[in-house]
Amino acid sequence: MKKAILATKIGMTQVFGDNGTLIPVTVLQAGPLFVTQVKTVDNDGYAAIQVGFGDIRESLVNKPRKGHFAKAGVAIKRYLKEFRFDNAADYKVGQEIKADIFSEGDRVDAVGKTKGKGFQGAIKRHNLSRGPMKHGSKFHRHAGSNGAATTPGRVFPGKHMPGHMGAVKATVQNLEVVRIDAAKNLILVKGAVPGPKKSLIMLKDTVKKAN
Repeated sequence: MKKAILATKIGMTQVFGDNGTLIPVTVLQAGPLFVTQVKTVDNDGYAAIQVGFGDIRESLVNKPRKGHFAKAGVAIKRYLKEFRFDNAADYKVGQEIKADIFSEGDRVDAVGKTKGKGFQGAIKRHNLSRGPMKHGSKFHRHAGSNGAATTPGRVFPGKHMPGHMGAVKATVQNLEVVRIDAAKNLILVKGAVPGPKKSLIMLKDTVKKAN
């Protein structure tokens, strides 16, 4: 991993490109992050940096975590995350990482938790087809048969059924960074990213390049 940053999702808007095209973008409040620990191969078995992000009341943090931030000389943060940067050894404890770690035109992957939908039926959850809606039909939005009769006499694992939907980790790959506002630590990414507003998003270098 070469570059990464944590951000909160502000919402979506649209901006005009240099050629006048309208571009839908997601606005992310990216950073600032503060390095709370630098891990080395000698001490930890691998090279990485640990960063803190987001403000939180001190009363909501336990003593071990308070001591961890005090040792690093960093204000208490809500989130702690590790990044296995290729140049992790170049970072120092207390160093600040801002939105300008990325540049316009970079390709990134956005990782977040999708919106929770609660308990949903099989049609919404798995996009199954419904039954006839005309008068007399007793099959409208049911999932259909759950399995055969005596043979095999059971429901196969993985059968699409109603249940909890959403609130799972999701990654949208190969998004383009449209604009950077270093002064306000804003990153505008083309398209949509997972999660509701104010949710935590991780941006990192994409693992797949556009063809």
